Amino acid sequence: MDIKAALIKDHSKAITDKIVKYVGNNDDRFALLVDIYLKGPYRITQRAAWPLSHCVVTHPNLIDGHLAKILKFVKQPGNHDAVKRNTIRLLQFIEIPKRYHGQVVDMCFGYLTDAKEPIAIKVFSMTVLANLVKGIPELKEELRIVIEDQMPYGSAGFISRGKKVLKALAKP
Repeated sequence: MDIKAALIKDHSKAITDKIVKYVGNNDDRFALLVDIYLKGPYRITQRAAWPLSHCVVTHPNLIDGHLAKILKFVKQPGNHDAVKRNTIRLLQFIEIPKRYHGQVVDMCFGYLTDAKEPIAIKVFSMTVLANLVKGIPELKEELRIVIEDQMPYGSAGFISRGKKVLKALAKP
């Protein structure tokens, strides 16, 4: 399968599913998808973000060796919301190595507190942060305050996820 040609041709769940199935748990094919995602152009990067995140959900080990590049890339200004959304989404399903905790925490708190960020990016950031506070308990209170501060203005999706995260944070 020519992944890039498939992404050029169409952007659909069917194409995403075909790419995810083709990549499977194959490191080389995943590396090719990551390369396509990073090199673009813009529209291809946007389209590649969706199968990239689904591959990691299915096979979290695939991200090993690529996380630094992906984190660096997602922080670049001008990225489409789909790139940010799918990158933060995949972070929910992996164990983030300690060396990236600081940068991921900063990025996710930035997204969570930015009024201009779409709800999905905020909600995924909330979950990533909730997962990280298990290993960084001093962030628990900060996350609780940020979520509670935004709940009165949040969408139904934000409020639903916020309640679940707050409940989890309340547990010892």
